[in-house]
Amino acid sequence: MDEQESLAERFEEHRSHLRAVAYRMLGSLSEADDAVQDAWIRLSRADTSDVENLGGWLTTVVARVSLTMLRSRQSRREEPLGPHVPEPIIDRADGTDPEHEALLAGSVGLALLVVLETLTPAERLAFVLHDMFAVPFDDIAQIVGRSPEAARQLASRARRRVRAAAPVPDADLSTQWEIVDAFLAAARDGDFDALVAVLDPEVVLRADLGAGATREVRGADRIARQALTWSQVGLTMHRALINGAAGAITARNGEPASVGAFAISNGKIVEIDILADPAFLHRLDPTILDS
Repeated sequence: MDEQESLAERFEEHRSHLRAVAYRMLGSLSEADDAVQDAWIRLSRADTSDVENLGGWLTTVVARVSLTMLRSRQSRREEPLGPHVPEPIIDRADGTDPEHEALLAGSVGLALLVVLETLTPAERLAFVLHDMFAVPFDDIAQIVGRSPEAARQLASRARRRVRAAAPVPDADLSTQWEIVDAFLAAARDGDFDALVAVLDPEVVLRADLGAGATREVRGADRIARQALTWSQVGLTMHRALINGAAGAITARNGEPASVGAFAISNGKIVEIDILADPAFLHRLDPTILDS
């Protein structure tokens, strides 16, 4: 085995970890894969003979690349956007793909990623690296170009935002399915009262339709009325795991129409995040509807 092959083998040992870091940073699997590929290119061209901790070195590289991508994404936005639903990790209802398990370690629900989208790039990096991957603030400071104390403050501000806005979900998957199945059945049957019964009074629905088209609806009554229309427009509903939690995919004429993630807390649905971006739906494996 030559030196380049040995380096590639060592890189592959860290790939799943690097994808997990990049996905939390970027909220997009495709962009996360781009960041990881960029890290490999940089590694293959660098002299790493004096690098004692290759995993830490690569984590720093992926973090820097992700930070640049986040800042570039932010600079392209001329006007404030409405709710943006990150790219979900979708699995069949009967089990999570082993490749996705590492990505989802630590219960990275879609509701949490939605909150991370509201942070500044530096806040997001500090929170993800420190709170999710235990990277020291001294290392984070070098990446964001600030003092360790400033890096600590970035993470603290992000942590407060996350705690205030991201619901603490019910962890038991069977309980989640019970609530989601009741919601889907009520929507299918046009049962307004049954819909309201499983919704928290302050529930929020976010819908990302792609191309900057977004909407947000709050309140159990309003969202129940919205759900009633689904049974009137020829949508079928299919169970799916969305970021490891109970969710659903709607379809029209056998083609995916939307992906829905549910955040359930204290036995009620507190958030519904819907991604209906045609560009994303076009990339979905249609066999996911068979579950």
